[in-house]
Amino acid sequence: MLDNYLPILLFFVVALVFGVAPLVLGFVLGPRRPDPEKLSPYECGFEAFEDARARFDVRYYLVAILFIIFDLEIAFLFPWAVVLREIGMFGILSMGVFLGILVIGFIYEWKKGALEWE
Repeated sequence: MLDNYLPILLFFVVALVFGVAPLVLGFVLGPRRPDPEKLSPYECGFEAFEDARARFDVRYYLVAILFIIFDLEIAFLFPWAVVLREIGMFGILSMGVFLGILVIGFIYEWKKGALEWE
């Protein structure tokens, strides 16, 4: 009975070693020489002037939704186009439903003003 689970246990042990060993080696062997240059803010070059938990504008989320709409469309259209002859009319109808849902999302974005750039 235990012989069946031995490969799974071995897999978990190897995964744990490969996941934890580089972290431990980096922590143990890594240099620890902090100086003011290393500890300074590096993301934008100057000190933060506002709270990090500030509210974002709604347009940010609308642009994110717009990206997802077009990203999903392209990610599903290429494989669909490759196998279009094999899937036939069912594939055309299912892609029509999918694109219809994306058009509804696009119209929502348009009505909310996400396409209006200031």
